[in-house]
Amino acid sequence: MLEHLTATCEGCDATLDADRLMLTMRTEGGARRAYECTCGAVTVTVVRED
Repeated sequence: MLEHLTATCEGCDATLDADRLMLTMRTEGGARRAYECTCGAVTVTVVRED
């Protein structure tokens, strides 16, 4: 089930693909990824690395 999750824009619900990925930062808690949508909204996701 979790393998089917996708990043979605908080502003317009568009799917955020790798071409929209603008920044990745790694910390002990996982990777933070910032996506910029064509609508101008920025969505940040957190990917926990086991």
